[in-house]
Amino acid sequence: MTGVAERTGTADAMDGAARRANRWSGERPLWPLAPFAVAGVALLGLPILGLVSQAPWRRMPELLTSDGAVEALRLSLVCSLSATAASVVLGVPLAWVLAHGRGPLMALLRGVVTLPLVLPPVVGGIALLLTFGRNGLVGRFLNETTGLSLPFTTAGVVVAETFVAMPFLVITVESAFRSADAALEEAAATLGAGRLVVLRTVTLPLLLPSLGAGVVLTWARALGEFGATITFAGNLPGTTQTLPLYVYGLLESGDIDGAVGMSLVLVVVAFAVLLLLRDRWLRPGGVGGGLS
Repeated sequence: MTGVAERTGTADAMDGAARRANRWSGERPLWPLAPFAVAGVALLGLPILGLVSQAPWRRMPELLTSDGAVEALRLSLVCSLSATAASVVLGVPLAWVLAHGRGPLMALLRGVVTLPLVLPPVVGGIALLLTFGRNGLVGRFLNETTGLSLPFTTAGVVVAETFVAMPFLVITVESAFRSADAALEEAAATLGAGRLVVLRTVTLPLLLPSLGAGVVLTWARALGEFGATITFAGNLPGTTQTLPLYVYGLLESGDIDGAVGMSLVLVVVAFAVLLLLRDRWLRPGGVGGGLS
């Protein structure tokens, strides 16, 4: 009887603990925090609402079809897609190394790879200029041997966009590499498949959903890049003036309606990307887990 009583008491204690845990598990809103949450939503949402409310809707067709806008959009698409392709070619192998490497060197390498995520874009542009400029660390060699000069060229825009956007693909794909089912890879290896065959036939197919999410996110970041681009490549219409730089030029020239209208285009693109990735990037434990 004593044992039954003890077990009953233990069960009651566990039920009480469970009820207390449910009380604090977030099922019920914590009302004292609500005003701060509302203020946070307002801070993030009201600027977008202000942009939408002030958009020159009647002039949108005119703004979108103007020569400057069409050229800036064309250049933005070409450069952002090129930067995304370069990020895939360079970033996937880099993600594999980071996912499978060990030791302090990997920690240092991961820090270098993710640094552009937190680096001020203009600082990144200065770093690129000092590296790939005519008298830069690498640029001098390129210029002397091939005559190639990256600053203030379309190729320079691609380099700047790749620099700031590739870390998004790397951390996404690295997370996918880490979470890949090792049992499937081991099974393929026991059947005699080499490491490259396992990578091609087992790992990469498992990687495709995360790779797709990383590609879309990388492209969106490259499309919206501004600071590193204008510092390293300048703002030359038809050559380096992408859509964000075109918006900046409209604002400087006093065309507020044009700047607001083209800004709205970038907001729509960014919002569409977030909707596309909401189930994969934004959910807890999703691809974004690679950031932790």
